[in-house]
Amino acid sequence: MGHVEIWVLTMCVIFQLGYGFYLPGSYPHKYVVGGPLSVKVNSLTSIDTEMPFSYYSLPFCKPKEGVKDSAENLGELLMGDRIENSPYKFKMYVNESEIFLCQSKKVSADDFKLLKKRIDEMYQVNLILDNLPAIRYTKKEGFMLRWTGYPVGVKVQNLYYLFNHLKFKVLIHKYEETSVARVMGTGDAVEVMPTVTKEGSDMPGHMVVGFEVVPCSVVHDGNLVNKLKMYEKYQSPIKCDPNAVSMPIKEGEPIVFTYEVAFEESDIKWPSRWDAYLKMEGSKVHWFSILNSLMVITFLAGIVLVIFLRTVRRDLTRYEELDKESQVQMNEELSGWKLVVGDVFRAPSNPALLCILIGDGVQILGMAIVTILFAALGFMSPASRGTLITGMLFFYLILGIAAGYVAVRLWRTIGCGDHKGWISVAWKAACFFPGIAFLILTILNFLLWGSHSTGAIPFAVFVILLLLWFCISVPLTLVGGYFGAKAHHIEYPVRTNQIPREIPAQKYPSWLLVLGSGTLPFGTLFIELFFIMSSIWMGQVYYVFGFLFIVLILLVVVCAEVSLVLTYMHLCVEDWKWWWKSFFASGSVAIYIFLYSINYLIFDLKSLSGPVSATLYLGYSLFMVLAVMLATGTVGFLSSFWFVHYLFASVKLD
Repeated sequence: MGHVEIWVLTMCVIFQLGYGFYLPGSYPHKYVVGGPLSVKVNSLTSIDTEMPFSYYSLPFCKPKEGVKDSAENLGELLMGDRIENSPYKFKMYVNESEIFLCQSKKVSADDFKLLKKRIDEMYQVNLILDNLPAIRYTKKEGFMLRWTGYPVGVKVQNLYYLFNHLKFKVLIHKYEETSVARVMGTGDAVEVMPTVTKEGSDMPGHMVVGFEVVPCSVVHDGNLVNKLKMYEKYQSPIKCDPNAVSMPIKEGEPIVFTYEVAFEESDIKWPSRWDAYLKMEGSKVHWFSILNSLMVITFLAGIVLVIFLRTVRRDLTRYEELDKESQVQMNEELSGWKLVVGDVFRAPSNPALLCILIGDGVQILGMAIVTILFAALGFMSPASRGTLITGMLFFYLILGIAAGYVAVRLWRTIGCGDHKGWISVAWKAACFFPGIAFLILTILNFLLWGSHSTGAIPFAVFVILLLLWFCISVPLTLVGGYFGAKAHHIEYPVRTNQIPREIPAQKYPSWLLVLGSGTLPFGTLFIELFFIMSSIWMGQVYYVFGFLFIVLILLVVVCAEVSLVLTYMHLCVEDWKWWWKSFFASGSVAIYIFLYSINYLIFDLKSLSGPVSATLYLGYSLFMVLAVMLATGTVGFLSSFWFVHYLFASVKLD
């Protein structure tokens, strides 16, 4: 099977998976009629501050059995999710109304101030039932808008109103034993397959396929609630009108919380219950971005072909057709890249740093490709929170081997096979990127700890991350380094002269060209970048990993081509210092991404309030940009290295 067929096949698979389908990360849970359903609460979030806070930091009702944390993975903790139990309890397929939850203590001055602050900062309450986040629908200019979660409260004419009555709607679907098999199988054969029934499974059951909430602000009669216990019926009917508010928060007065729940049979099948959350708007825009990238690639590929065919091949054939005397004569008239033959492989300045950056770049690029591929194949569904981050960490740790191997092998190549200092290079490669990442994370964490946000990484998780780094990542990188030291170094096709050749004066500074070349890879990336930014900072679900994978592959191709063309241009004007320039030619895309993120902060996140939030945003952006620079720079350098090696290996110069 040729490369082309494999490529086409992969593409087809990815396009199939780029849309909505995911391997059900969790199996359907069957609830018998009247069986208990409990709602969980996640952190309060706001796109104004980007700082999550615990649900129970506000004076809400607490469950009878006390607040308990739900089982979590590392990714969830790193994302700032804190999932806890809540007092909201339902019985499957039993509609209930006017359920009294609790009456809070009298609102203290501190609580009053905090509630006003959280309402001003537009904090949302996030509820979860059977792993589905609560959805809220609102109408605006005839359009239905979909939101996850509901606001803590609302401010109307200098008065603050709290949403203290929730109207839940749970969408359910009859539990079919075969429904799982039908997802996995073809659909026809399944009807014939006998399904294994468990004890008690002949009782009719239902699955939760949707969870909607309407928040209301309602005034309760204080006399009616005094004698009520949790879950008892509130004696007068509650009229829930989402468009009117009537419960202002007042200092020194208690707040009464109530709720109602209605169940509704739905045609939504279990596997497609996440579709409402994953409807990514603008798939046309994604296609446009891919076409746009393909045009850039074709244009660059044309230039690369011209370089190879016109110049390299023509020069070589002309040269080989001549007899010995003419060759000697021609050698004297040589121009362009053939003149730097004795200097082209002269070691760059700071060779160890270059090796470390390339090693780390290979590790980050490998992690990105593998993680996005797995996500595109549906292994990291949004239903299992935090798996994406956990997966990225896992792949990053494992790929330490690649980082060590590449860094040390390149180090030996530059040193012409010398083993000296390889341990130091491998050790630095293991510590360079994670070290900077830890520094940024620690500073941001102190800011979050200072604000008592759940976004702060708990100390225990910090220790776990350090242990993962020093007990898994570092040893693996050193193992990779050992293999790199054992592997045969890459031999240069030409000898390097003792005395460096003088580089002729250039018409314009070469660094200008290097920095400008980052615009081409950025052009292939920026549309997808907008969606990713919105997903991280605006709380939207990003799930078009199929598209992202294609964009990533296109980005790698563009980076390789840009760097290759630039290296050739430098060699043609007799500038043999190509090592660092080839790295920054494609790595300079990071500068544009950083400028774009500042632009995004100013124009799209206008509402981001306070210096802490802005610092968080810029800190995370800096971290992302550094990773992008290492990955793209590595692609550029490796393609240029291959090109220079190939170019001078095919020239027979004495």
